[in-house]
Formats: sequence, structure tokens, C-alpha cells
Amino acid sequence: MRKYVIIGAVGSGKGTQSGLLARDLDIVHISVGDIFRWHVKNHTKLGAQVRRVMASGGLVGDDLAEGVVRDRLAQHDWNYGFVVDGFPRSRRQTEFFLESYDIDGVIHLDLPDEEVRRRVLARRLCSGCGMDYNLIEDRPTQEGRCDVCGGELVSREDDTEKALAERLRDYHEKTDPILELFGRKEYVVTVDARPGIDEVQRTLRERLGLPMP
Repeated sequence: MRKYVIIGAVGSGKGTQSGLLARDLDIVHISVGDIFRWHVKNHTKLGAQVRRVMASGGLVGDDLAEGVVRDRLAQHDWNYGFVVDGFPRSRRQTEFFLESYDIDGVIHLDLPDEEVRRRVLARRLCSGCGMDYNLIEDRPTQEGRCDVCGGELVSREDDTEKALAERLRDYHEKTDPILELFGRKEYVVTVDARPGIDEVQRTLRERLGLPMP
């Protein structure tokens, strides 16, 4: 059983790298951000709370985040392990995670702020089917329209200059203590997130001692 945490600023490729790792190792990818976005899209009570926080550029509170992670991992569909992205995001969440689950490694995707801005402000989401696009590397065939369903492509509600600046501030203030806590147990491997997807995946597997598919 393999259990990993992946940490990085918005736009660093956490979801993509987690997905590749999960697919090839037959482990479960748990994206806390995707769980929150599902609740927002489906207008749940939790979704209303999350939407207010996301629109302001802030981070979801500890109680809410811990509860979502606890409930998700309690489903026990991760027979061969899991990779979690989007959690933990504070010292308290890190302590909760270390106390509750044995993990094998923490992958830190390191990306300069300027590259974060370039990537994030190029992101688009289909308003119809939810397909993700990035106008830097994954442009639709028809400008502004989804290739899958033809829906209008829009920016995410929290992908604005103001919200991004706030998120980066929060991220830097809270990530260093998180990495320090994980680092005390020699869990952390830091990987440059600027190269292409395949190169980043190859590097993180080398650092974790995992084979390429």
C-alpha cells in the first residue's frame, strides 16, 4: 500500500501529476479541490460555504477541510493506497494528517509565482460539461467553445488577479511550516514543476524510488 501527499501552488500541476501516479500505481486520487467544486456545482450547504471562501481568494477553514478528508478516506475504497492533493494547507491540518494516517512520501511541486500567474490566468472551464482547458497548451478547436459539448468556456470564479494574489500570500505563509513538519520525518521530495508533464512525473518517481510505467 502506498500513501502520498502532493503539495504545490495553484497551477503547479498537482491534479495532473496525482492522476498519473494514481492510474499507474492503481491507487486512488483524492482531490480535495474537486470535492469542494462538486459541492459548489451541486449547490449543497457545504458548497455555499466554500463558494464564499473561494470567491474571496481565501482558503477553506481547518474544520471544514479536515471533515471532508476524514469522510472521504473513511470510504475505504483505497485498497492499494492513495494520493491526496489540495490537503493539508495549514499546520493544524498537517498535524491532523500525521496523527491519523501513515504516509510514504510528500511531493512538493515547486513553481515560481510568475509562472503560477501565467498558468492560472490562462485556465478555462466549460460551463456545460466542466472540461478543463489551458490556453497555453490546450486550446480548444473553436475559440471560446468546448470541444466536447460546445459549451462556453469561462474563467473559474477564483481565477482573478486579486484572488490569485491572496491565494499566493496564504500559500507561502502556510506552506513553509507544513513542509517543515513533514520534513522532520524525512517525507518530503521537492520537484521543479516548470518542465513538461512527463519530465516532472519522471523526476518525482525517481525521487520516490518508483518505476516508470
